[in-house]
Amino acid sequence: MKIRANGIGIEVEDTGAGAGQTQRPVVLLIMGLGMQLVAWPPAMVEALVAAGFRVIRHDNRDIGLSQHFDHLGAPNILWESIKLKMGFTPKAPYQLQDMALDAIGVLDALGVQQAHVVGVSMGGMIAQRVALAAPDRVLSLTSIMSSSGARGLPEAQPKVLRALLSRPEGTDRDAIINHYIKLFRVIGSPAFPLDEALTRERIAMGIARNHHPVGTLRQMLAIAADTGRRAAELGRIRARTLVLHGKDDPLVPFPCGEDTARRIPGAQLVGIAGMGHDLPPGVVERLLTPMIPHLQAA
Repeated sequence: MKIRANGIGIEVEDTGAGAGQTQRPVVLLIMGLGMQLVAWPPAMVEALVAAGFRVIRHDNRDIGLSQHFDHLGAPNILWESIKLKMGFTPKAPYQLQDMALDAIGVLDALGVQQAHVVGVSMGGMIAQRVALAAPDRVLSLTSIMSSSGARGLPEAQPKVLRALLSRPEGTDRDAIINHYIKLFRVIGSPAFPLDEALTRERIAMGIARNHHPVGTLRQMLAIAADTGRRAAELGRIRARTLVLHGKDDPLVPFPCGEDTARRIPGAQLVGIAGMGHDLPPGVVERLLTPMIPHLQAA
């Protein structure tokens, strides 16, 4: 369903909508760079519902069925990356703070006063921003395969950056699917091999729903523009925090998770051996094992 949040149109899926679950504690799931709300594994959503939670997911701005910002133009990623390397702040069309206010606006629109906030990758960065911007709204924080954004942290391997910044070899559906399969092979979890048939099916579903790669570029700049800024603020977070991170993550290396947990007072860090930067079934099970008790305890 489409709602107005923070003054823009945001697409939302809510397990509590018309299902008699509005009194359940809410888990707000915030997805990562360029990914739609349907990228959350159904098994994770179902497990949270079975554990007694109402689960709310949304498409971040500029992706999926939420409002796009094409009027802001396509960014020059190469030039802005050079500026970042030189220590300058890239010029972003919008900020992670704006995306955090979108998430808070989703809660406002649905009449939710407080929620457990769970974010993956860029979504973890947004979740951190939510906990900073509205501490009284956050029952707990879970940051998955994410980062504080501090300067000097280990970066993605060169082959990963090449895969992330590459383009499909064609514009047809199969070329786009093959492009994402190659990316997931590079960033995926070595101990949990890619189920290619299932992954192709889910990518195809996402493409059919919406395909908006230029929005991913603008989101990428929002991440870059927050580099070095958010890290210094994380000490103000007071929400019960769980940091989950793959020990074999080639995109956002494990020390990034360690750094996040170190900066947030009282945060618990759980490293998962063999986990990369994706959410295959085996990884989902290992994430839920500490996550559900964390949510219940808060």
